[in-house]
Amino acid sequence: MDQVISVFNAIGGGIGSVWVALGALAVPVLVLLIVIVFMGLKINQEWERGVVYFLGRYASTRGPGLYWIIPFIEYVKRVDVRILTVKLETQETLSRDGVAVRVNAVVWYKVIDPAKALNAVFDPYMAVLQASETALRDTIGQHGLDELLKHREMVNAKLMDMLERSASKWGVDIDTVEMRDLDIPEQMQRALAREAEATREAKARLIKAQGEAAASETLVAAAKMIQSAPAALELRRLQTLSEIGTEQNTTIVLALPMEMTQAASGLIDMVKNKT
Repeated sequence: MDQVISVFNAIGGGIGSVWVALGALAVPVLVLLIVIVFMGLKINQEWERGVVYFLGRYASTRGPGLYWIIPFIEYVKRVDVRILTVKLETQETLSRDGVAVRVNAVVWYKVIDPAKALNAVFDPYMAVLQASETALRDTIGQHGLDELLKHREMVNAKLMDMLERSASKWGVDIDTVEMRDLDIPEQMQRALAREAEATREAKARLIKAQGEAAASETLVAAAKMIQSAPAALELRRLQTLSEIGTEQNTTIVLALPMEMTQAASGLIDMVKNKT
C-alpha cells in the first residue's frame, strides 16, 4: 500500500520520481512471480503418475519426473502404478457338490490408467478387494471338490478371468491370482484318505495281475521251446544243480538221466494201452 501511495506521490512530483517508484514496486512483484513458479513445480517418482485437474475437470496425466501446474487453478493427485498385493480374507463357502470349504487367495494387480482409476470408482483399491472376494466365492461354488484339489490352475484361471472383466472398467489390470490354502472338514479328509488308499490298492492288484499274466505267457513260450528241444531241459537241470551246489546247504539232489524219464513215460503209455 505504501508503494502505491509513493507512486501517486511520484506522479505529482515528476516523471523521475515515477520510475523510482515503479522500480521499488517491481521487486516484490518479481519475488511473488518466483514464488508462484516454484509452487507450481511438482516431482513424481518413477512409479508415480500425477492426474492433473483444471478447475475440477480432468486435464492430463503427468510424470514421472519434473512438471509444472498452475497454482491455485490446477491441482494434482498421485497414483501408484507399481504391482500391488492384496491378501484376501478366508472365505467360507460351499463347492458345487455341497462340501463346505474354507479358502483364501492372493491377488497381484496394478493401475494402468490412473485417470480412470480416480474418476470411475471412489476407491480402486477397495473395489479390487471386494470384487476379488466376491469372485472367489462364485468360483468355488462353480467347481466341485475334486476340481479344486486336482485342477487348481484351471480354477485360478477362471477366477482371474472374472476379476479382469470387473477391473478393466476401473483402469486396473489383474496380474496374477493364486489360491493359497484350501481347508475341508476333517471327516471329508478321512474319506478322501480312504478313497486314495482304495485306489492305490486297486492299482497295485491290477499291476500284480498284469505281471502274473505276462509271466504265464513267458512260461508257456519257454515250455514250448524246451519241448521242441529235449536237450534244453537237460541243460536247465544241470544249471539248477550248479546253482544249488554254490550255496552252503545240506540239500542233496539226485538227477535222473533223461533216458530213464523217457523209459518211464513209455512204460506208462504201454500199461494204458493194455488196459
